[in-house]
Amino acid sequence: MPNHPAEPFRIKMVEPIRLPQREEREAAMKKAGYNLFSLPAEEVFIDLLTDSGTGAMSQHQWAAIMEGDESYAGARSFYHLKESIQKIFGFPYFVPTHQGRAAENILAALLVKPTSAIPSNMHFDTTEANIRARGGRPTNLVNDKAFEVGLRAPFKGNMDLQKLEEFIQATKVENIPFGSITITNNAGGGQPVSYENIKGVSEIYHKYNIPFFIDACRFAENCYFIKQREAGFADKSTLQIANEIFALADGAWMSSKKDAIVNIGGFLAMRDEKLYQAVCNELILREGFPTYGGLAGRDLEALAAGLMEGLDENYLDYRLKQTGYLGERILEAGVPIIEPPGGHAIYIDAGSIFKHIPQSEFPGQALSAALYLEGGIRSVEIGSVMFAHKDPDSGQMVYPQLELVRLAIPRRVYTQSHMDYVVEILKKIADNRQAYRGYRITYAPELLRHFTARFEPL
Repeated sequence: MPNHPAEPFRIKMVEPIRLPQREEREAAMKKAGYNLFSLPAEEVFIDLLTDSGTGAMSQHQWAAIMEGDESYAGARSFYHLKESIQKIFGFPYFVPTHQGRAAENILAALLVKPTSAIPSNMHFDTTEANIRARGGRPTNLVNDKAFEVGLRAPFKGNMDLQKLEEFIQATKVENIPFGSITITNNAGGGQPVSYENIKGVSEIYHKYNIPFFIDACRFAENCYFIKQREAGFADKSTLQIANEIFALADGAWMSSKKDAIVNIGGFLAMRDEKLYQAVCNELILREGFPTYGGLAGRDLEALAAGLMEGLDENYLDYRLKQTGYLGERILEAGVPIIEPPGGHAIYIDAGSIFKHIPQSEFPGQALSAALYLEGGIRSVEIGSVMFAHKDPDSGQMVYPQLELVRLAIPRRVYTQSHMDYVVEILKKIADNRQAYRGYRITYAPELLRHFTARFEPL
């Protein structure tokens, strides 16, 4: 059995959790339309739905909250955040937002048109939806190794540089308002992207004068993977690695609810002053004044502290090893996952476990439902519920290559025994896999349907 890392913290406060009885779980799921997002949190025993905003803040962050300046304009808390962002990311201009999707919304509102095509390694759900909402086409150009579930390659999140070059050449450059890359690659298993690949992506974008933006929500985990796995970085700090990465880009957005370990917050940063002025105008319309951007002063303070804490290498070592521990235990139980384990989550290959359930009946949704019904565990489907869509040209359904279920681990929240419990429930399901059936959708909106769709079992 892999060693479990010793937590580099001790627990100062606890929150009670309860495992509802089986009949309670069945009633809760039926009432929720079999959508895990619709479950009341008090009906959940172990909540692995997301690592976004669900972490435990430190004593320093809580202390910073007490010093929040709630001035409408020019609060000192904004300048504390500005200092952290410039120290890590180096961009001269930024605005705070209430979370990452607000930053995506502003960027898309200003730059994306119905003729636009936006390349990335893999767009995650809200990024893709913000582009599609304005008629644009998000295009995933991740390397093919990303889809080899059992392959242990160090940087399976990398963009395929040849695909990127070919895509740009086949598309009018004026129809590519910006290009992006996501670190780590959430939709592709939480897999990291190498510095060499980010540099190559930057060079290609800039060869064609395409602005390069990084989706930075798990940048700190990505930096630590680079330190561990990429030649020439072992003796560099995660802060130094972050400086080198973001020096390659024209801007970045971040849902700070991930690697900044806060409950709410994000930002949009850039080098171009003219774009910054347009962003400020859009921010005022949608979020708030540029020095608070939809956040209270106390949130700005927690974010300023959390950005620096998220780069702490003792914490990152524990963080990645806890995720690795869960992944290796799941593999020992005979359940396939995307290998090697990623930074923030384990991605179970639901399509392989439930081979008898076709994509049109949502095997990932079936596994997510089973995890809750069998053990009170909340996870999230990352498969055909989240990403299947109609091709705008042919009208045919396009299904993702993998049917996954993500177990996203909140930061500094769960212990080894919680991870062991998750493994036990997964093994129980896998050993009895033929007993489970698929689902059909009874209601779904056009975009981001996984958040509010309702289902019924077949």
